[in-house]
Amino acid sequence: MQRKRIIAASVVILVLFCDQLIKILVKTGMTLHSAIMLCGTWAQLYFTENKGMAFGMDFIGTYLLCGFRIIAVSLLSYGLAKVITKRAPIGFIICLSLITAGAAGNIFDNLFYGLIFSESTEYSVASFVPFGEGYGNFCGGKVVDMFYFPLIDTILPEWVPLKGGQRFIFFAPIFNLADAAISCGGFVLVVFYRRTFSFYFDKLTQKPAKADTDNPNEEDAK
Repeated sequence: MQRKRIIAASVVILVLFCDQLIKILVKTGMTLHSAIMLCGTWAQLYFTENKGMAFGMDFIGTYLLCGFRIIAVSLLSYGLAKVITKRAPIGFIICLSLITAGAAGNIFDNLFYGLIFSESTEYSVASFVPFGEGYGNFCGGKVVDMFYFPLIDTILPEWVPLKGGQRFIFFAPIFNLADAAISCGGFVLVVFYRRTFSFYFDKLTQKPAKADTDNPNEEDAK
């Protein structure tokens, strides 16, 4: 059990540290919407920001959304701590650790970046400022995204239904390390640990009538 705790904590700390380090370097070293080509045009560092799911919510809505996110991360952390005490496979624990760390990384941006950074613009890079003197308020920070992989960038033929003659980009989303951690953890969880997840989710949401020492299916537990 102690080994699993150490692995889970190491994954969370490593993802959070690397995610925040990359974001800080990008935010304080690049102007908004600028790009650094890593491998031709199909692998780029492209600096952009977003408000997460806020979509222009008013003051109260923004705080409600932040509260929801904090609750979500708290539940993930609680679930991770509980399954560590059970006989969960180490791969399953690593997946939950990746998802928890990724969610926490983006929430940190929302909570504090507006308080500690000046505004990023297309003409100037951001810098650290005294706490509370940034471009926004508590819960008003923007999430920093930077990884962009437009592997295919072309104009679709006119005969293509609905989208003919329009520009097509694959892969269009711009993301950060926290997003990648959530996606990778979630993908592996669904593909390889679906039954394990259902097993432990049921155990966490049901009132224990007796000590449950059963394992999920042997295939997932390996």
